Amino acid sequence: MTRDEIEAKLRDILVEMYELEPGGIALDARLYEDLALDSIDAVDLIVRLKEFTRADIAPERVKEIRTVEDVVDLVAELLQVN
Repeated sequence: MTRDEIEAKLRDILVEMYELEPGGIALDARLYEDLALDSIDAVDLIVRLKEFTRADIAPERVKEIRTVEDVVDLVAELLQVN
């Protein structure tokens, strides 16, 4: 899986889970401020990412996530994509 495929999958997840417009989901979009996710949404997203990657996500890594690109980076790291 490439980074572009990860980004597309994440966009699909965000659209499905939070009814966001795909065009508004840029890599630099901030999850809380720009996409209006709250802490419960973030937990739901992490659960979905765990299912997708089949990997545990360390709580300290979750705290570092601020943007869509941060999520793509995390998933790429978990899937060992360069």
